[in-house]
Amino acid sequence: MASVWFVVPIIFFATAYLYGLTTMAPQLSTNNDVSLKFPGSFDELKQIANLLTLYYDENWLYVVILFSSAYLYKQSFMIPGSVFMNVLAGAIFGVLIGFPLCCILTAIGASFCFLLSRTFGKPTLQYYFPNEIRYLRSALGVDKDPNSLIYFLIFLRLFPMTPNWLINVLCPIIEVPLHLFFISVLFGLMPYNYLCVQAGGMLASLSSLDQVFSSRTLLQLAAMASVVLAPKLLFRKQIHENMKKKT
Repeated sequence: MASVWFVVPIIFFATAYLYGLTTMAPQLSTNNDVSLKFPGSFDELKQIANLLTLYYDENWLYVVILFSSAYLYKQSFMIPGSVFMNVLAGAIFGVLIGFPLCCILTAIGASFCFLLSRTFGKPTLQYYFPNEIRYLRSALGVDKDPNSLIYFLIFLRLFPMTPNWLINVLCPIIEVPLHLFFISVLFGLMPYNYLCVQAGGMLASLSSLDQVFSSRTLLQLAAMASVVLAPKLLFRKQIHENMKKKT
């Protein structure tokens, strides 16, 4: 098993590549003092959205490559702030392009994180997160009921309070298959991605991201998660009852 320190040069080269992309930004006919960087606040998000919209008019392919690279960078290395990237996608590309783009990038980026964890992080994660690993293995039923695994994985993604970064790094440790992991991220985070991208289309009228994630919205996401999981739980319960009757 390779050491977790092998991730450091990977991050270095990925950072160098991303920085190199920023130096290739199109020249604008108007002066703009905003620099390309990951937004850290709502005001910065608006400024960078305006800048990238101008770049998009000059060279749309450059903006797509830059945005996709930055998105994968954040997802692969568990950097917080995916909500900013989703809102940014809506502001630059609109919902029709931004929504499917974010769904695909989320799934690919999370899968990169999955592969990094499986290749370099197993001993470290087993040392620092033993309880979480045991709980997740038991909750997902990887060993006992592998046929239900996809339902539980999608439930975890739909549920608004789930720490997605932790799921990304622990799933390979409990031997979740990569293809099921990819599918669960792609479909399980669709509602969340849609809400963020849709908000990006109305970015100019928003005063904060709290308007996107209201209590009502979080309850709706939790309800969707329950709807996905409930039929499978009822089906499992019925199987157990039938087996008891036969015995």
